[in-house]
Amino acid sequence: MKEVNKETALITGGASGIGLSMGKRLAEAGMKVALADIEIPVLEEAVEELKGLGHKAMGVHCDVSDITSVEEMKTQIEKEFGSPKVVCLNAGVGFGSSISEATISDWEWVMGVNLWGVIHGLNTFLPAIKEMDEGHIVMTASIAGLISVPNLGPYNATKFAVVSIAETLRQELLTENSNVGVSCLCPGFVSTNIFNSERNRPEDLLNSSTGDFTEDELLLREAFMEWIVANAKQPDEVAELVYQAISNNKFWIFTDDQHLNGVKSRHSSIVTGEELPWPAPPLIDL
Repeated sequence: MKEVNKETALITGGASGIGLSMGKRLAEAGMKVALADIEIPVLEEAVEELKGLGHKAMGVHCDVSDITSVEEMKTQIEKEFGSPKVVCLNAGVGFGSSISEATISDWEWVMGVNLWGVIHGLNTFLPAIKEMDEGHIVMTASIAGLISVPNLGPYNATKFAVVSIAETLRQELLTENSNVGVSCLCPGFVSTNIFNSERNRPEDLLNSSTGDFTEDELLLREAFMEWIVANAKQPDEVAELVYQAISNNKFWIFTDDQHLNGVKSRHSSIVTGEELPWPAPPLIDL
């Protein structure tokens, strides 16, 4: 089991949801925690909460889609807490759209945060971690990085890419006999604010008109949110799984097993060359 006491951890998307719960759990383990987020007021509240519990914590305003912002974040963290040995690349946005209806702005926004945020984080923090030859990197993908669900086109694409990056990095580090660990977090539904990601969408990537929801769409959205409240995992549960994966150098992190049959069906179709499973495995049953 890895000892993380008194070391520094960075969590992007750390002001709320899974990221904040990760920060709390790692702080409980004795780590100094740097929370990075684009939402300043919420970030400040999160840092004060951790400090109020007696933990060492700092907040850094960061736009993970901007490499300069990520590099500046690194400088601030190293100045106050030293170089992070645990890096959780967790920032992400949720967005639903079919491939045919997604705009270029949709693709740029989702890929900027979900994919380039991970790439920027690795480019910035991986060299120092490799040089130390210890530490751990957690990348937040999704069960949608293993199952292609209709009407989540841009989101699916980014999460499949993150899974591939995590797998590739893990294999490369093993080839190099490195002591740096890698984990790939593939959550199912978790009770977070990711379903309200539009609140953080940059003005220059807004669509000219998003239109109003139809009555049927509003009813479906209401049913979906009710299902989330009743059935989704809590962020603290996920954070515990992440902590155990870091401690035991475990690669895959799944929050539940309800989607694994869908993963098996997809991989079976790859092996046999048969048609993709249809209808696609549902993420939820409303």
